[in-house]
Amino acid sequence: MKRLEPNLLLAISTGVPFLLLLLTASVFGPEGAALRYGLIALACVVVFVLLNDRISRRMFGRERPPIIHADAPATAKWATLFPLLIIFAAAAPVFFPGHDYGLLIIIAACWFGVTIESVIKARRQA
Repeated sequence: MKRLEPNLLLAISTGVPFLLLLLTASVFGPEGAALRYGLIALACVVVFVLLNDRISRRMFGRERPPIIHADAPATAKWATLFPLLIIFAAAAPVFFPGHDYGLLIIIAACWFGVTIESVIKARRQA
């Protein structure tokens, strides 16, 4: 590998804040929610990656390109919103402790799933 693929870097840089969100939601959320949050996150990411491509092709009739691609260099700038928004979401449990953050984890898991799907699409095109 001569260089790292930008979509892979995006998935890694989104995955780290996603793990931080899981950690802060488990620590500052309701008691005993750590296992539930982990299972929700794993299930959402796996289901999203497995089904989104099929559903997208069936609904729109075409396959979307990877998030970051060479034809549109500005996509790299817009892609930085994924990790940034998940970092902000990871800060929410710290400032508002004791609430259930399951929906926040589902949303972040879908965003992380989008980046993983983008890596898969970029590998197929290469």
